[in-house]
Amino acid sequence: MPLTAVIDFETTGISPGCGDRATEVAIVLLENGRVVDRYQSLMNAGVRIPAFITQLTGITNAMVAAAPGAAQVMTQASRFVGDAPLVAHNAAFDRRFWQAELERAGLAAPQPFICTLLLSRRLYPQAPSHKLGSLVDYHGLPRTGQAHRALADAEMAAELLGQIQHDLRTRHRVTSPDHALLMALQRCAKSAVGALMARHASV
Repeated sequence: MPLTAVIDFETTGISPGCGDRATEVAIVLLENGRVVDRYQSLMNAGVRIPAFITQLTGITNAMVAAAPGAAQVMTQASRFVGDAPLVAHNAAFDRRFWQAELERAGLAAPQPFICTLLLSRRLYPQAPSHKLGSLVDYHGLPRTGQAHRALADAEMAAELLGQIQHDLRTRHRVTSPDHALLMALQRCAKSAVGALMARHASV
């Protein structure tokens, strides 16, 4: 299987359209479901971090003041990802910041995004919560580092992606739960999941 890049941002708020900026990015590169490389960096976007964000993430204004500039970090992150499709938990959030920060750096953001939140809602409707930490606990997956820090969250999302692909193979007999299937699964209606799995199941 080709490379897949699992990404997570920490930010000053929820929307780049409202002036919020990224403060940290982490990317976990997977090949055949195994971690083969990691990229992580704080970034200085020249904006102040609200106190409640510092309380949530532990990222302070002093930390980002000493970090490289956002354009430099995003250029490195773009090169690191290359053409690999991106994966994130609640991908709509990370996709907005990926696109906005790359646009500020004068770079394209063509990568499609797989969302482990949407996939989990399709495959695990019985889960008590579809927050990342809750799903990690639900599946008995390892927690890696401090929650609400980019690398820890990216690594947990990578673990969740592996669980999803494992369950597609073992429970739904999908031989190759590749990027195309995951994209189709996250877009389909919940009522259509069974039919989609049946079409891709091995005989």
